[in-house]
Amino acid sequence: MKNLLLCAACLLVFASGAFAQNDSIQDPYKKDNEVKLNGVLLLIGALEPSYERNLNESSSVGISMLIPFDEDNFDTELKFYASPYYRIFFGKKYAAGFFIEGFGMVSSYNERFDSFAENEFDPTIMTRENKFTNFALGFGLGGKWATKSGFVFELSSGVGRNIINNSENNDDFDFVGKFGFNLGYRF
Repeated sequence: MKNLLLCAACLLVFASGAFAQNDSIQDPYKKDNEVKLNGVLLLIGALEPSYERNLNESSSVGISMLIPFDEDNFDTELKFYASPYYRIFFGKKYAAGFFIEGFGMVSSYNERFDSFAENEFDPTIMTRENKFTNFALGFGLGGKWATKSGFVFELSSGVGRNIINNSENNDDFDFVGKFGFNLGYRF
């Protein structure tokens, strides 16, 4: 009888240890940090890296920054933008699936004005540059897919409106847009 009770006690200890190990196995999708790069903008001459921190299974915060490096292909007056965002996910996986986001955007521009000289005999063109900074608030939609190994693919787009617009020509810079075809890694 003592052997039977000893075997039952050992079996109970081993069984509880096995169940405890199953509880401690982590979800392979549950990683909190992501770094990403926008592939479309990289092809047309701008670098847009982003960092995202997953807060829980249904929300995250992050920041992206755009820096143009090829003025021939990326023909814009934009010099850079920084855009913090907050996302809410509606997927079944950890911080993945369909999402909506709210974002802010601080952007810097160089506005160029060309003017002709007053003299009829001297057709000189004078160029004046004006640097200004805007701040916008907006919202976006998108989808994120993550693999067990940590690779992340994301499609997103958004639109916002400048609430602080320092341009001399205010009509040109009322709205801002974001588009992402992001590839990255979750760790």
